[in-house]
Amino acid sequence: MHANRFHPILICLYCATGVAAAPSYADEPVLEEVIVTARYREESLQDVPLSETAFTEQQIEDARIDHVDDFISLTPNVTLVQSQNAGTSFMTIRGITQVRNGEPPVATVVDGVLQVSPNQFAQELFDIESIEVVRGPQGALYGRNATGGAIIINTRQPTDDFESSVRVGYGDGDEILAQASFSGPLVEDSVYFRAGLRYNDRDGYFDNIYLDEKVDYLKDTTFRGMLKFQGSENFTADLHLNLSRYEGGAAYWVYQPTVFADDGVSLGPGDFPFDFSQVDANNTSVPFTANNLGFNDRDIDEIALKMDFDLGGAILTSTTSWNSLEEFFSQDQFPYTASTTTFNAFGMVDGTATQYLDVDAWSQEFRISSDTDEHYNWMFGAYYLQTDRFISTVTGDDQGLGILRVERTPAPPGSINPTTAFFADDNDNTAWALFGQYGYQISDQWEFSLAARYDKDEREQHVSPEFFGGLGEPGAVNSASFDKLQPKITVTYRPEEHMNLYFSWGQGFRSGQFNQNGVSEGAADFGLPGLSDIAGPEETETYEIGFKSELLDRRLRLNAAIFSTEVDGMHYYVFVGPLTAQVLENIDQVQLLGGELELVAAVADGFDLYMGVGITDSEIEEYARVPSDVGNKAPYIPDYTFNFGGQYRTPITETLGLFARADYERRGEQYWDPENTTAREPLDLLDLRLGVESEDGKWSLIGTVKNALDEEYNSEFVGGGFSYLAFPRTWIVDFSYKF
Repeated sequence: MHANRFHPILICLYCATGVAAAPSYADEPVLEEVIVTARYREESLQDVPLSETAFTEQQIEDARIDHVDDFISLTPNVTLVQSQNAGTSFMTIRGITQVRNGEPPVATVVDGVLQVSPNQFAQELFDIESIEVVRGPQGALYGRNATGGAIIINTRQPTDDFESSVRVGYGDGDEILAQASFSGPLVEDSVYFRAGLRYNDRDGYFDNIYLDEKVDYLKDTTFRGMLKFQGSENFTADLHLNLSRYEGGAAYWVYQPTVFADDGVSLGPGDFPFDFSQVDANNTSVPFTANNLGFNDRDIDEIALKMDFDLGGAILTSTTSWNSLEEFFSQDQFPYTASTTTFNAFGMVDGTATQYLDVDAWSQEFRISSDTDEHYNWMFGAYYLQTDRFISTVTGDDQGLGILRVERTPAPPGSINPTTAFFADDNDNTAWALFGQYGYQISDQWEFSLAARYDKDEREQHVSPEFFGGLGEPGAVNSASFDKLQPKITVTYRPEEHMNLYFSWGQGFRSGQFNQNGVSEGAADFGLPGLSDIAGPEETETYEIGFKSELLDRRLRLNAAIFSTEVDGMHYYVFVGPLTAQVLENIDQVQLLGGELELVAAVADGFDLYMGVGITDSEIEEYARVPSDVGNKAPYIPDYTFNFGGQYRTPITETLGLFARADYERRGEQYWDPENTTAREPLDLLDLRLGVESEDGKWSLIGTVKNALDEEYNSEFVGGGFSYLAFPRTWIVDFSYKF
């Protein structure tokens, strides 16, 4: 197969190793076979009974996939909201949604290691070999919380020969990008290394008109290293290191009902400060005027050791990982204006808000799997995770003198920013699981597989003795445990060589967890009764039917799937602005119906088209806390996603080629709360790329425009009128060279 030929593979992935091959302009227009590892063994994607979207190393480079939202925008029925701070992102996959301070709906696995904190998901992507997005419950294969699916990311591996690459770029918002990677042997035929560094610096796109400063600046530095040890034919070991350091603007919220004077900054003296007719998920007109600039820093340290032992007919894999995540962000408090006095007349004291998160976790997984060419395959394993998570959410008195960094101890009275409420607790969480899968090839046409996972999650919350604010119980200790067996059955039928039909049924489980102590009582004081200091587990049951096909002499690939999912205890959160509190709760029952269709066509030499459609219809069927919401759509779920694009490569001279690519995405109408208060209208987003590259693939000079239509929209909207503006049209030009 030709790793140099681009196919915009929304639905295919082939293996690629070493330096990416040179682009080709003369291949026959035919789709290559695609090899994936979604079931922990190499097999053709068209044979895998899963709804899956995948991206190769060449595609990742061609589409300029530098961040997680870049590949999610190319994936049907998956959306991502990035908001507030670096560690806050909400993924929705087939209607299963992530919430603030909650667990993700997918298992994210990087080089075989499961991420344990949702705050580490949104990191810079570079030196990546492949990305796979698998939809549907995947707990048996990929671990805890995989109710909606799994994301498998594989970085480029160390090489036998020395190689290196660099990439530099400059873009809108005075963005500076620099990236480099190096690889080669340390000990011939035994020890190999790979190291990469990426630096991104941006002044920002949005202005705070009161402070005359950018609100979305950032500096992000990420280092990734790997050592591979080939002890013998029967033993290999990989040591992974990932370090990330982020600083930037954060929490540039606006409160839509706020009334401004003619200057757009100051509130009118004596006027009622709110006009609630302005609450609209499509309102992007409110200026940034907070007197405190939001700030965010995040440090991530990860180290993992993966060892593979060939036992003769079976492979034993041991994966040990440790990671530490520390994140802090600060912001002006509701209603996010320059004034520190106007609201006093209405019983409100202007304040500040901060949150500090400190997570340390280590995990151990043992997995043994078959390694034979028999008609059956099997895999069994065990997993253990120990997590220590401290979180403090703090409000302070805004005296116009700045925001103090508060972590584990409140700021005292008399300071420039005395603490007015301090919600803090330590969470000691222990999780373990047993899992396995057995697959049997009944005949050339029929295959049956059975998978299961049992999860046990034990949580203990220690409320800080420093806790105060009129709510909760300082020093309290609370405990809870959650567990579930998650079976999955899959039947596959291949009526002919290039067609595959499958049916699956499976259950998923996302653990419950504690809210910060006392926030439910505080929410009740502000008119939100019925919430609890603990959110229960979320359980799903999914039926899926799908088919995969290759047509027109393998020039057209068409895959589709339909699903039905019932969700018991869907996780949702309620934001209480005056407390800066994020209270997790459960929507008792939600029904999800939908499907995906993906198409890729080799139209002509160097020219390919691709399309993906995802539809999710959601309905709240039971909701004890707010019965009037029954029959509404569930929050954070667009009615549909649609993406269409094409890519063209053609030679200009014998040594120079032209590269062009366009990606269009449309997201359907989306509600943000179970009340269906206001919907964000459908979005039309367009990304363009154009440039030149060398015929041998060693260098390229490419310009990229994201959101080329300059669509103005809110990336997040929270009930009551809290909105977070998405990025406008931006551009960047980058040059890359492979040595």
